[in-house]
Amino acid sequence: MNRSLARLKILQGHFVNGQDQETQSEGPTAVVQLEIKEDIRTALLTINSPKTLNALSEQIWSELNAHLLNLEKDDRINSVVVTGVGKAFSAGADLNQMKTNKFPNVYFNDYFERDWYKILPSFRKPIIAAVNGYCFGGGLELALMCDVILASENAKFGLPEIKLGLFPGAGGTQRIIRQVGKSKAMEMILSGEMIDAQEALHFKLASSVLPPDQLLEAALKLAKKIGKLSKVAVAAAKMAVNYSAEAGLSEGMRYESSMFNSLTGTKDAKIGVEAFLSKQKAKFVHS
Repeated sequence: MNRSLARLKILQGHFVNGQDQETQSEGPTAVVQLEIKEDIRTALLTINSPKTLNALSEQIWSELNAHLLNLEKDDRINSVVVTGVGKAFSAGADLNQMKTNKFPNVYFNDYFERDWYKILPSFRKPIIAAVNGYCFGGGLELALMCDVILASENAKFGLPEIKLGLFPGAGGTQRIIRQVGKSKAMEMILSGEMIDAQEALHFKLASSVLPPDQLLEAALKLAKKIGKLSKVAVAAAKMAVNYSAEAGLSEGMRYESSMFNSLTGTKDAKIGVEAFLSKQKAKFVHS
């Protein structure tokens, strides 16, 4: 077996146990680091567990959810950027924790509902995923819950759960088809094979592909653009777009119209229209 093939098997295998096979020694306690960038009205959340390739442990989800709950109420913040430290955005769920699960515990604890997709999908402010490397299984499901995915040139995406006798259980089967279409979604889910950043871009899984050293800068640049806009309008636009995934066209159009009509009565709408007509820069008050 040549070196590159051996490396590929190692990388595919790390999903199984949440450990980087080359560094089996215990790493630092998993933590989600928060950095408030008040000048651009954004928060940077960094998953910092590089020795496990940022496998999504219960602690990481607990910290991530706690940060999001606080950031939603933080008037300084208009958007959030999520990324990972090291070689991975996230290699997936921490199966070292999951392997001891019994059906009654999983069923009554409702692990996915309470930890994985109770907070993030309903978060009202835009979330940008800066995918800096391996994005597998639960890591991809996390990225799919974000609003924009930017990928580095060395990013890899995949849903390898089928190789474990499972399938994506945290929204993967439902969200990936809306991103890449049925045929590609089936190929990814049923084979468990990964795709690279350029293929992700081609199938509209990512909106941009950037050199690794420019990824975070690009994500923060986009966040800065959002930060200059009306927080109320941005939140309403996000809700309208996301609603389209759950409603038919007619119902979605009615929802869009209702949201638009509501916005016309806000201070920011009046400020924006007046600034445009007078050819001045709008200074939104976020109300």
